[in-house]
Amino acid sequence: MTAMPHVPAAVAAAPVVELRDATVQLVPGRPPALDRVFLRIAPGERVALVGANGSGKSTLLRTLHRLQPLTTGALHTASGARQAMLFQRPHLLRLSALRNIALGLWLQGTPWRVARARAGEALRRVELEALADANARALSGGQQQRLALARAWALRPAVWLLDEPTASLDPHAKREVEALIAEFTTAGQPDGTPTTVIFSSHNLGQVKRLASRVVYLEQGRLLADLPVAEFFNHEVLRAVCPQADLFVQGESL
Repeated sequence: MTAMPHVPAAVAAAPVVELRDATVQLVPGRPPALDRVFLRIAPGERVALVGANGSGKSTLLRTLHRLQPLTTGALHTASGARQAMLFQRPHLLRLSALRNIALGLWLQGTPWRVARARAGEALRRVELEALADANARALSGGQQQRLALARAWALRPAVWLLDEPTASLDPHAKREVEALIAEFTTAGQPDGTPTTVIFSSHNLGQVKRLASRVVYLEQGRLLADLPVAEFFNHEVLRAVCPQADLFVQGESL
């Protein structure tokens, strides 16, 4: 039986999202994509998911966003905590950049005039206001990811779920997108509520810059859950989870 990993003191109460003994079986007869995962995340935490390809990072994010149903176990999300998810390759409509943002707001009940105004504000935040009328799918990769961030920001989410948000970008675009992620997610909500961030990344430098806590996954199992300073302390990590230590050493070569 898989032991429940150490839970940091910061998540001892009032989690914004919580998984209990969560298993996701994508293909019958094959190993599960998630295997009896326990995870509690408090408001305001910045949690990085790391591990090799196929370790379960994307499945975990999709499960937290209720895009992937659990086979067994339970998922709890805080009442009223709006979520937004960004994918490695943004899903954009064949519309202008502004309409890609405004339409999502309108579908959630925002009057069209207000939605357009908020979309324009979001484009200014990511410095894309000059491309408001451009076809979203004709933008560069970095511009598309900035547009996706603007679309998420316009929804005022309390929880951001980011799946390898800079993996397909060139170094300059990566820096721009990473800076926007840091800006948006450290500002908090208009009512003062802290913003929670859960993101997957193979970029360990990015993990160090953006995360307060690191979760290591291997073959669908959660094997390590540590504050970022402890995760990148070789002696601590080797004692807690040798597999994670080997992963970090390999990624750092």
